[in-house]
Amino acid sequence: MKRFVALIRRASSAPMIDAPKFPVVCRCATWTRASPLPPHARYLATHQPPDLNTTGNIWNNWKTLDCMLGKGHCRGKKITVKPSKMKNQEKKEVEIKHLMTMSELAQAMNKDIDHVYEALLSTSEDLGDLEPNTVLSEKWIKEAIKRCGMKYKWAIVVETKDRENKDIQRRPPPNVANLATRPPVVTIMGHVDHGKTTLLDSLRKSQIAAQEVGGITQHLGAFLAFSAMRARGTLVTDIIILVVAADDGVMNQTIESIQHAKKAKVPIIIAVNKCDKPQADPQKVKHDLLAHDVVCEELGGDVQAIHISALKGENVLELTEATATLAEVLELKADPSGLVEGTIIESHTDKGKGPVTTVIIQRGTLKKGCILVAGRAWAKVRFLFDANNKAVTNAGPGTPVEVVGWKELPSLGEDILEVESEQRAREVVEWRTYVDEQNKLKEDQMMIEAKQREHKDSYKRERQNLAHLSWKQKRAALYHANKHRMACRLSEKAETKHLSLPLIIKGDVDGSVEAILDVLESYDGDEQCQMNIVHFGVGDISENDINLAEAFSGTVYGFNVSANKSIQDMAARKGIPLKLHHVIYHLIDNLKEDLSRKLPPTTEENIMGEATVLATFDVTVGKKKMPVAGCRVQKGQLNRKMKFRLIRGKKILWEGSLTALKHHKDDVQIVKAGMECGLSLDEVFDFNIGDEILCYEEIEKLQKISWEPGF
Repeated sequence: MKRFVALIRRASSAPMIDAPKFPVVCRCATWTRASPLPPHARYLATHQPPDLNTTGNIWNNWKTLDCMLGKGHCRGKKITVKPSKMKNQEKKEVEIKHLMTMSELAQAMNKDIDHVYEALLSTSEDLGDLEPNTVLSEKWIKEAIKRCGMKYKWAIVVETKDRENKDIQRRPPPNVANLATRPPVVTIMGHVDHGKTTLLDSLRKSQIAAQEVGGITQHLGAFLAFSAMRARGTLVTDIIILVVAADDGVMNQTIESIQHAKKAKVPIIIAVNKCDKPQADPQKVKHDLLAHDVVCEELGGDVQAIHISALKGENVLELTEATATLAEVLELKADPSGLVEGTIIESHTDKGKGPVTTVIIQRGTLKKGCILVAGRAWAKVRFLFDANNKAVTNAGPGTPVEVVGWKELPSLGEDILEVESEQRAREVVEWRTYVDEQNKLKEDQMMIEAKQREHKDSYKRERQNLAHLSWKQKRAALYHANKHRMACRLSEKAETKHLSLPLIIKGDVDGSVEAILDVLESYDGDEQCQMNIVHFGVGDISENDINLAEAFSGTVYGFNVSANKSIQDMAARKGIPLKLHHVIYHLIDNLKEDLSRKLPPTTEENIMGEATVLATFDVTVGKKKMPVAGCRVQKGQLNRKMKFRLIRGKKILWEGSLTALKHHKDDVQIVKAGMECGLSLDEVFDFNIGDEILCYEEIEKLQKISWEPGF
């Protein structure tokens, strides 16, 4: 920015500088100048660098003339200065290529980068946004070279052969003869606290609910807690058990679950839970479901509805039988032979095991030693664990299994595919990384071109608005329009930006982080305060997280993770807010509070009293006469410590404080309704009979963020 300001100042001052006046020291009879140079050329002669062709000759001509005049070679002679002939100088060639940056162009020209900035001065290119690593368009690369008195040539590009596609895809559909019956993948969904975990406890004889904080399950191993997890779960599931509490009925997340199931075309079984409660109304639940096109069998539809009490274990066996019956009707089969195919439904980093994923096997049989690829990560399977965390040797289709042995943590929802060797796995990962990088480059280039078009259009509009002005008026108008932006330091610019809350999000597993990000995706309060997610990841709070928060003045939120004593001390020492939560709803509530605290308080007026002016008179104070209003308080009370307002008709004439408030001859602090008083203002103001005096106080009220995440 300093460089940009210096260039602007230099350009804006250029036309105002005339050429130096040469002292005539010779005593010649006559002296005439054959071809006087215009002021602009004389300016160039004294200011431009000597490597430009015309400038060098002009400079030499004036210098030679000055020397001649100074040494007295012209005595008694008539001297005529003729412009010397320009020597044909070879213009320097600059090799250019597409997508050159500012620094690359300066290097190719063998010039300092300031030279490139100066060459682009007085063009439509916005110099304020140009950085050394900014990519220039072909037009401005050529323009800069031309303005520097050089010529360009395209660099010879060595043609590279297209890289061979090394990716791997799923196998073609299997032969029907190889298919075998597989167990169903069942997903339990529903609203918060409707009994999903308790139902799983009854079905799997586990104690998941007892281990969860507050009885609210947070992990995918129990159920899909949020819409992001629900959407992922429906891609691999065969049957959805939708749990609806008989006392609460259909709620927001119940509706979301229904929508995901319909979108994925997955059949539903309704488990009407908590039927043992006195206020339970299963029939109302079934009728409410009709509004969402879920028609139970007893109402003429094809959806099974089982009345259960998960807490007491009532009718849980009937629900199991209904699930098994539906699985038989669906005739679920898969090919257990050949290379493994599956989908990742959970991933996290374990301190002892390293990167760990939970996988649903869809084809083949997974065994220890298999080489797997998922996205841009690969693994050689070292251990397999079932849903009860017991080690197993293999896992067939329809089986959820925990896989240990990943080199890096893959993302949720990625397909896992088995390959023949580690070398093949590396080839696939390298190819996918290359493709992602190329796509990223294309996206970046599109953004750059869009930004350049925006600047160009803005420049054209600005020039059109100034088309009727002279060049001096244009220069002055542009200078005043951009003065605040050019002179503003970076620290000052940061202060003028919109309110924002930078966030660092850490979670225990990838699914938890995804669920939090899914909730944050619904944020719609940017007009009040922007929410900037600086970093998110899996694992405990680290020193890097604290450093990031310090750099961006952000807040660290952790979900089901810990921060050791040294990390907590480091955060406290640097003043970094560290918020650790074990219930996701509490985390979101805390985030809403932090966003609200970022907002400036609003000021509300509380009218405390009203008075009417009945008479006016002057009082001498020292050598000055002060106007005084005799008033009667109509409502409330007048308090001298508060603020006052003078109203005449509907127009506010004055606002401020009182210098005196008297009842009879006594100075008073408060005058109540029905009492008369005299008062004077902190400004000299003439009162009229009938004016109204309002006494009010200003109360600061904290704003609240308008964002409602929906739960």
